[in-house]
Formats: sequence, structure tokens, C-alpha cells
Amino acid sequence: MRAIKSVLIAAGNLKFKYPDESEDILVLRSIKDVNMSMLLNHDLPLFQGITSDIFPGIILPEPDYTILNAAVMSACKAANVECIPPFLEKVQQIYEMMTVRHGFMIVGLPFGGKTTAYRMLADGLAEIENKGLKDEHKIEITVINPKSITMGQLYGQFDPVSHEWSNGVLAVSYRAFAVSTSLNRKWLVFDGPVDAIWIENMNTVLDDNRKLCLMSGETIQLSPTTSLLFEVMDLDVASPATVSRCGMIYMEPATLGWEPLLESWINTLPPTLHDQNKINLRHMFLRFSYPLLHLIRKGGVKELTPSSDSNLMRSVMNLFDTFMDDFYDEKYMQGISDLDERAQLEGVFFFSCIWSLGGTLNTEGRLRFNILFRGLLEKEFPAALKEEFGLPMNVKPPLKPYIFLIPAQGLVYDYRFIKEVR
Repeated sequence: MRAIKSVLIAAGNLKFKYPDESEDILVLRSIKDVNMSMLLNHDLPLFQGITSDIFPGIILPEPDYTILNAAVMSACKAANVECIPPFLEKVQQIYEMMTVRHGFMIVGLPFGGKTTAYRMLADGLAEIENKGLKDEHKIEITVINPKSITMGQLYGQFDPVSHEWSNGVLAVSYRAFAVSTSLNRKWLVFDGPVDAIWIENMNTVLDDNRKLCLMSGETIQLSPTTSLLFEVMDLDVASPATVSRCGMIYMEPATLGWEPLLESWINTLPPTLHDQNKINLRHMFLRFSYPLLHLIRKGGVKELTPSSDSNLMRSVMNLFDTFMDDFYDEKYMQGISDLDERAQLEGVFFFSCIWSLGGTLNTEGRLRFNILFRGLLEKEFPAALKEEFGLPMNVKPPLKPYIFLIPAQGLVYDYRFIKEVR
């Protein structure tokens, strides 16, 4: 019933916005807006097949997100965030969900873009308000980690000695939003696991009456401009009573991939680096990472601890950053040649790649990693290795021959990088 109500609310909003549009189109659009955000990529064809059977011959016009897209892309550029179409689509889904439900969850593994998506939407709506493009308002955000504190600290508790009531973090934030007369949208973000221990008290808030009932007997009414946003990794321990009360937006890290992380990270490198060296660095990341990740995922090797592609690539960037201090020193950069700069960047990348991508493998896996890594150091990647490791991608030659290669003796793990200027 709650799902049906959300569809009806969305259809009503569309009817006000497009009064001359046919009801079939409005209902189909509202069904897609409410439900597609919670589906995995492999579920979309089935969903589209069902909707095409129920609404035969109905072709939906493209929704007009021109103003929202422009504002979000501008916010992404200001925040140094790579705004790719799948990410932009999720931002649009959050916006649509925000208009039909006052409680919704953004679900997905780390590096799926959950936090960045809602923050870019907030920045985009603020820009729309500032420019007066639409009747929108900026968003005030309060973030709470509900599992970092006790239930008493979250909702409030009576002192065991004096029996005096003290408000919890949630009660204080909730009351501040409830009594606010500002027209700004307000988001109370719960960044942490959702389980039956703490969220059962939120069921009355997520219902239509929108009331928070405290142990002190106080009841606080949620204001119409306030939304509850839950940012969670999974719903393994969430109760059906809670899940049915919330809208869902699912964000898969695999949808975004790790290349947006790379592009955003390259933009944060020291400004003293030459542009050509940044291009070389991007090429090395793409040339090495895809074959090595294929080995880790499908090459029959075992990891000592589970990992994701985005986590491994972020580890390469973090380790690389630890060598970047000297590159922020303009006096140091003036004292080294372009060749020295390129040699240092290559050495730092090799070391970072070995101990990030290859750092989680067991002994047998490291032997295979060593073979593939040494093949990637060659000017032309050996065709025999491509066949041996079953690589589906073509490995392009380096833009320029690498200056210093790892010695042929032993494994690539046996060496460490020492930064020296010739």
C-alpha cells in the first residue's frame, strides 16, 4: 500500500506539472520514477518488459532535467567530482524520491557514490535557488552515525539518580528542524547500519503521521520540509517494517567503476606537475590496472582479504600521495629536470601498484602477479602472456619507454622505491 501511495503521489505531482499529458504516460512515468532506483542493472530488462506488457505501445518522452543537470554538473566541477551519466542518473533518482517520500535509503557498497550523490544534489539545488531558475530551496544537512552512540545518547534518557530527562542527539536535531520557519529543505542523514535495535523507534516518524515519540512522553511533529535519509551498505539486519516505509535508491560501485576516482584524483595532484606527465600517469594507470584487476578477479589467484576494485585503486592513489610532498615545493621542482620528474613518477607508480593491487594476494598469487607485472613493463606486451592469462583487453604500448625498470632478479615485491635526483 505504501508503494502504491508513492506512485499515486508521483503521478499527482506530474499531473500538476503536465496537466495536458495523458494519464497512461503519467502513471507509467511515476511507476518508473519510484521503482527503477531500487533495481540492479540486470533486473532492468525484466522490469521494462513488464511495464511494456502493461502499457503496450506507450512511449515515454524524455524527462526534462536540463536545469537540474546543469546545476549538478556545475556543483561537481566545483567539488572536483567526475560527473558521468550513471552518477547523474542516480542524482535524478534521489531528487524524484525526495519529492514523493519523506524517508528514503541510499543503499550500496563503499565507493558507490552515495555520499557524493546527495551532497552534489544539495549543492545543485542551492545553485538553482541562487539563480532563481526554479522554485527550489537549498538543503540543510545534519549527519548522525546512529551506531557510534548509545540509544540513550541518540534519543534521550532519564538520569538514573535524579530522573532528570536529557535529550539525545537525534531529538535535538529533530526538534531544531521541526520548529524552524525556514523554507529550506532539511535532511537528517543517518550514516550507518540500519538494524532493529535503534530504528524501530523511527517507524512512527516514517509513517504518514511523521511523529517522533520520546520516552519522556514528548511527541515532535516532523515539518513538511524535512526528510530522513539513511545511507547504508546493506539491509541484511533491517526489519521489513522499516524497509517498507522507505524509498530505495541502490548504487552499485560497479556501475561507476574506478575511472571517475582516477580522474578526480588526477585533478588533485600538485599543480607543479607538467601536464604531459599527468597524461603519462593516467595512461600508466589504465595500462596496468585493467590487466592486473583481471588477474585478481578472474585469474585464479586468492586474496588474503576480500577487496573491491575501487578500494584497490584508491589504495594505489593513497600510497602514491605519500610520495608527493616534494612535488608541492616549487623550489624543489625548479631543481629537477623533466626526465627526473618522469622517472620519479614512474617509480612511485610501480611501487604503489605492486603494494596496493598485489598486496592482498597470497604467495602463489604473488608469483603470477610478478609474471604479469613484468610483462607490462615491456615496451610491447608479450602475446604469450595475453594468452596465458586470458586477458580480454588489448594492452597498449606505453606512451614513452619507462626510464628505470625493476631488476630482473627475484620478484617485484623484493624491491622498494628510493627517490633520488641524478
